[in-house]
Formats: sequence, C-alpha cells, structure tokens
Amino acid sequence: MSLIAMLMSLPPAIDAQLKRDSGLNFFEYSILSQLSGAPGRRMQMARLAQMAGGTLSRLSHAASRLEERELVHRHLVTGESRCTELALTDAGMTFLEAAAPGHVREARRLVFDVLTPEQVAQVRDIAQSITTAASPEVARALREAIVASDRL
Repeated sequence: MSLIAMLMSLPPAIDAQLKRDSGLNFFEYSILSQLSGAPGRRMQMARLAQMAGGTLSRLSHAASRLEERELVHRHLVTGESRCTELALTDAGMTFLEAAAPGHVREARRLVFDVLTPEQVAQVRDIAQSITTAASPEVARALREAIVASDRL
C-alpha cells in the first residue's frame, strides 16, 4: 500500500511544479532532459519514447507541442535504416536549463531531503531491480545512459 501511495502521489506533485514553473508536464521535461544528454542533443524517436517512459504515439504528440514552442525539431534520417530523430534546439536547451533548477529543488524536497544517504542507495537499488523486472529494455537503456554520463 505504501508503494501504491507513493506511485500515486509523487508524479502529480512533480508534474504540478513543472506545469506551474515552466508550462511543461513531466513527460515533456523528460523528453528535453533525455535529449540534452544525448550525443548531438538528438535521439531516435523510438528509443527516446522508451527512455522518457512513453509510447511512440505519446512522444509524437508531445513532440508536436514542443515543436510549436521551437524547443525541438524532427529530423528524418535516411540510409540503411530509415528513422526519425528528435533534436533539442538551442532554444530548447536554454529553456531546459531555466526549468531544471526548480525541478531539481522539488525532487530534492520531495524525495532526497527526507531520506538518509543509506536510504537513497537502497531506493536506487530497489528501483533498478523493479525496473529490470518490469521492463528489462528500459533498465538496460538506463544502465547504458548512466555509464555514458559517467564517462563525461
């Protein structure tokens, strides 16, 4: 019951802060955040949907809203495998950099400030185990993203 209560209360609280302070929902923020750390600030849309926690259809709708704000743009990649990439614009990067401090403050307030360092490590390990069980491909992509960010 505690897990369900957390899963039901934390996302809306984070979403409310983002909407209030930047006009983005959490999914849109996740898209911009994932793109900001990707090589060339671009990513294949299918992988981005997976990393941002949504379907390709949901990503497409969110990308349209973000394109209207000139925060991202789509780019068709041709060659052996044809795909569409979403790229973060300079304006999108500036917007994300302005939105990030408030988001980080709220995440710290809601999660990390109420936990000891030992509990943070436990939550990380537990979250990785649950993610691996629920979605091995997301867990694998997350591990790859962590390794890549550690190299930077």
